[in-house]
Amino acid sequence: MADKILIVGATGLIGGLLTRKLVMQGADKRMHLVVRRPYREDVGQAKIHVQLQENWPATIAKIKPDIAISCLGSTMKKAGSKEEFAAVDRDLVGSVAAAAKAAGARQFIAISSTMADSSASSFYLKTKGEAEDLLRAQKFDRLDIIRPGLLRGERTNDTRLGESLAIAASPAMDLLLHGKFRRYRSILACDVADAIVALMEERAAGTYVHENDAIWAKV
Repeated sequence: MADKILIVGATGLIGGLLTRKLVMQGADKRMHLVVRRPYREDVGQAKIHVQLQENWPATIAKIKPDIAISCLGSTMKKAGSKEEFAAVDRDLVGSVAAAAKAAGARQFIAISSTMADSSASSFYLKTKGEAEDLLRAQKFDRLDIIRPGLLRGERTNDTRLGESLAIAASPAMDLLLHGKFRRYRSILACDVADAIVALMEERAAGTYVHENDAIWAKV
């Protein structure tokens, strides 16, 4: 695997796990992280290129990635308003995709949400769906949209009471979710990160949506 890799959102749960997995595989010298806050993860002696964002399009244009990965994501609580939430989860994701396409990226991988739909009545799901529409509009050679269920994993400096309660209840709830409802089961963030690593090796063109079962199949 000799592609130049761009990761945005590397300070988040999945982005951090993905970064560490790629470092363990020796991909650090080909990795470029564009972050919104200082990157303080301990990656040993890895030689990762890290840039604190100032001008996303200009930065990505200089990197010229082959594969771009968006692990960007916020919450209504952290964002503070619907407008600020959409600014990150839709507008920034779309801006990164447009810049990556203009810079020559052949593949784009993005974390979305189960049930994302631009026509949804839920603001959260509608915003996620609109972001997916922006990604499709770029017409990458290959687009992988990942729609995990409830993410399980240890977050740092990000307390989410409602999510914590849902995670605590997830082992029992997961047992009740079968068939088409399996997409709503909880899933380990490390499994999602493993699936992204596997998807980076795929060469078939097209647009692919990966829900829980498809994610687990890649692990």
